Amino acid sequence: MLNAPLDPLLHARHRLAIMSLLMREREAEFIHIKNKLNVSAGNLSVQLQKLKAAGYIDIQKRFGESYPLTNCKITFKGVQAFRKYAQAIRSYIGEAI
Repeated sequence: MLNAPLDPLLHARHRLAIMSLLMREREAEFIHIKNKLNVSAGNLSVQLQKLKAAGYIDIQKRFGESYPLTNCKITFKGVQAFRKYAQAIRSYIGEAI
């Protein structure tokens, strides 16, 4: 279906990159995501909070040996939203590629 609605939350570059990474890895630590995406800690924190507020990811904080660790995990709702977004993109592209 051409003109399928695109989830504006996922259409943002960094949030799409975060969700793509989590679709592959299912969960990842904050520092791993930061390094893979080459973004600042502050920007990543903002984007993760938006995804968490939508219920697309869970964020768990704990302490390592003497430092905090933040782990992000994609939720079922996040997987469904990503798949729906990918399907919408496919509908726009069609057989063009």
